Parts: sequence; structure tokens; C-alpha cells
Amino acid sequence: MEVLRNACAQLAELTGMAVEGASAFEQTEDGWSLEVEVLELERVPDTMSLLASYQVELDTEGQLTGYRRVRRYERGRSDPRGHGAR
Repeated sequence: MEVLRNACAQLAELTGMAVEGASAFEQTEDGWSLEVEVLELERVPDTMSLLASYQVELDTEGQLTGYRRVRRYERGRSDPRGHGAR
């Protein structure tokens, strides 16, 4: 859990955006891989706010080594793939 919390804190600090939570988390040969949901643009009503999923890579020590946005969506929209984030 500490790795997950630190990853979210590091991403928030780098991007300046609020992290909503992690939707995927797995250990890899090189460390950790996460998919993190971030609030990119707050709107009223909240269902129109823009969220994004970021793929985040960490080394074995839990330090962020890279990230990239993999999708962007409105909070109120269901996932077109029909099964949520990966």
C-alpha cells in the first residue's frame, strides 16, 4: 500500500493534478506498473469534469520512472469498452 500511496503522491506533485485513485496495480520485473485516475479539469456539474487514466511505471524502490496519459473521459460517461479501465 505504501508503494501505491507514494506513486499517487509523486504523480500529483509532477502533474499538479488531483489523483482520484488507482484502477490497476501490478508488480513487474522492473518494479511496478499502475493505472491511476486523475482529475484533469473540474467542471460544474461534477459529472462533466474531465478525468484521465495515466499509466505509471515505478522502479523496485517505488520511485516513479515514467508516466503517460492513456485515455481521457468525462466523469459521467461509461467506458465505451464496456469493462472499465484496464
